[in-house]
Amino acid sequence: MKAHNKVSLKEIRRQLRQEMTPAEMVLWKRLRNSRFLSLKFKRQHSIGNYIVDFYCANPRVIIEIDGGVHFEEEQKEKDEHRDENLKDMNYIVLRFSNDEVINETMTVLKKIEAAIKAK
Repeated sequence: MKAHNKVSLKEIRRQLRQEMTPAEMVLWKRLRNSRFLSLKFKRQHSIGNYIVDFYCANPRVIIEIDGGVHFEEEQKEKDEHRDENLKDMNYIVLRFSNDEVINETMTVLKKIEAAIKAK
């Protein structure tokens, strides 16, 4: 049964990588190939049962890009619970809206850098 779940997560990750949102594409162009602070980021990475948008193993940072559904009350509660679980595993979790990433890319990158340097 467990192998089936891993295959499913793998397929979901593959599909998410193929169907990136415009905001994810904007940020990925800045993060990929160690372009940002010479850090190796991965996209649509699994951590436990979660799939995170962007992940860097060292310094254990997760970046989530939120579209409209993430601002609905039920999803906000799920996201808060998820973020707390990830923080309990010693990850830095940063969330940005699609609009922030697209319209304020440099500000988003500065916030990511500040959070990493603060750790």
